[in-house]
Amino acid sequence: MQINGANVLVTGANRGLGRQFVTSLLDRGAKTVYATARRPELVDVAGTVPLKLDLTDPASIAAAAEAAQDVTILINNAGISTGANLITGDLDAIRREMDTHFYGTLNVIRAFAPRLAGGAILNVLSAISWLGFDGAGAYHAAKAAEWALTNNVRIELASQGTLVTGLHLGAADTDMMADYAGPKISPAAVVEAALDGIEADRTEVLADDWSRLVKSWLAEDPSVIYAKAAAALSA
Repeated sequence: MQINGANVLVTGANRGLGRQFVTSLLDRGAKTVYATARRPELVDVAGTVPLKLDLTDPASIAAAAEAAQDVTILINNAGISTGANLITGDLDAIRREMDTHFYGTLNVIRAFAPRLAGGAILNVLSAISWLGFDGAGAYHAAKAAEWALTNNVRIELASQGTLVTGLHLGAADTDMMADYAGPKISPAAVVEAALDGIEADRTEVLADDWSRLVKSWLAEDPSVIYAKAAAALSA
């Protein structure tokens, strides 16, 4: 799937990875870049078409789909992290994570899927799709659900020739991870890997060493996985 000449819609495009996506897409020759956000007036990249899109508002998703009928690549980037755990966390925060990452992403895909025959979908996932942490229970559960969504949407859209790619990464140097003291990958490196993956028709992109390491552990017993994760993080 070629980026040059494509019409691309990016969710959560006003900052972080989303802003880097729209910048890099324009650099690669995308014909039209629809930069969506809950507050589209905050989109500050020249040459884009800002649109309002709130993952938790089906009406705004439908309006964006109506306004961007020529989309050939959909990049589901928008997300939140509430810091809620599953046992002690606020249930409304947990639901908000699931409404955003699972139901929101699904609703966007459902709105755009009919026009993506021969096109592509990229879902921004996380190594936390596979590995949970104290303080990120809701995020882990929601991203795991989004990973499952990605895998099944790929099956369901195979007959219309839609490439569905899952992008996994550890910590990126964005506002969402501002309080994280460990190693971070640059947004530019993440997006370069993701767009290279789309152009190579890859169904999965592991953007950094951490996501590759965690993926390599998945056949292990959970107790072994978490022991390895603890050792790696303390090294």
